[in-house]
Amino acid sequence: MPFAFEELHVYQVALKWVALSNALTYTPRFNLKRTILDQLGRASLSIPLNIAEGNGRWHDAEKKQYFRIARGSIFECVAIIQVLKSIGEIPEPRFSECYSCLEQLSKMMAGLIKSVE
Repeated sequence: MPFAFEELHVYQVALKWVALSNALTYTPRFNLKRTILDQLGRASLSIPLNIAEGNGRWHDAEKKQYFRIARGSIFECVAIIQVLKSIGEIPEPRFSECYSCLEQLSKMMAGLIKSVE
């Protein structure tokens, strides 16, 4: 892999989350307006994009800012899947799978941010 960010485990897990959330947004069962699902897609995509962009920055303060944005997007995704669960649009097994992936990502992002400090 030619780019350093591609070797980061957190980046690989972020790609896994994008695939998982993408499958969730295309589930025909959802009766929601497209807006919440579009927001989930944007927030999910923001995670690996900010990891990649932050990793390409020279200065630690810049890197940390992009990594914090990625972490914020993780929290946004958690809130969205909780909303989906609370209104009965996501079944418990799928919610647990999504939540676990996001929890893992959050911990990994915290570690990545600390590594830059």
